[in-house]
Amino acid sequence: MQRIILTYGVIAGFAVAIPLFLMGTLMADNPPSGAVGMAIGYLIMLIAFTAIFVAVKRYRDDQCGGVIRFLPALGMGAAIALIASLFYVVAWEAVLAINGGDFIADMSARMLEERRAAGATASELASIQAQMAQMQELYANPLFRVLITLTEILPIGLLVALVAAATLGTLPRPFQKRRA
Repeated sequence: MQRIILTYGVIAGFAVAIPLFLMGTLMADNPPSGAVGMAIGYLIMLIAFTAIFVAVKRYRDDQCGGVIRFLPALGMGAAIALIASLFYVVAWEAVLAINGGDFIADMSARMLEERRAAGATASELASIQAQMAQMQELYANPLFRVLITLTEILPIGLLVALVAAATLGTLPRPFQKRRA
């Protein structure tokens, strides 16, 4: 099981880290707009996390005789998601190192410009600027930055692991329907 987890975790990790790194470095001067960028990012994550389904199904079929319990399937999926998430964090840290780490400042400037164009008042802009200054201070802490980056991807991976375990695994007896 560990070999399959590691193999598919690395596959999912590269599948999510390489596009992030390429987008973060090659498109640093002209990133996709907020909503489009987020949609692309989450789509890449979902594609990468299909490795969870493949790994659980392969383990179930090859090692378990076609049956895997829910909790082992969930554990496999969660472990794969964690490995892929760590690749994502490393890729993001590499992007920040290459780009000079001014991500929050750049994001803040874009947000303020978007709000200004939408007709935000001076007090609203000042409030946003104060929030972004606080975020920039927190983001300078590497531990905080790693945790924030993990919260972008790990919940998606855990959700995919849950769906994979529910669809490919068998539920414990109290949750199974009784046959007449």
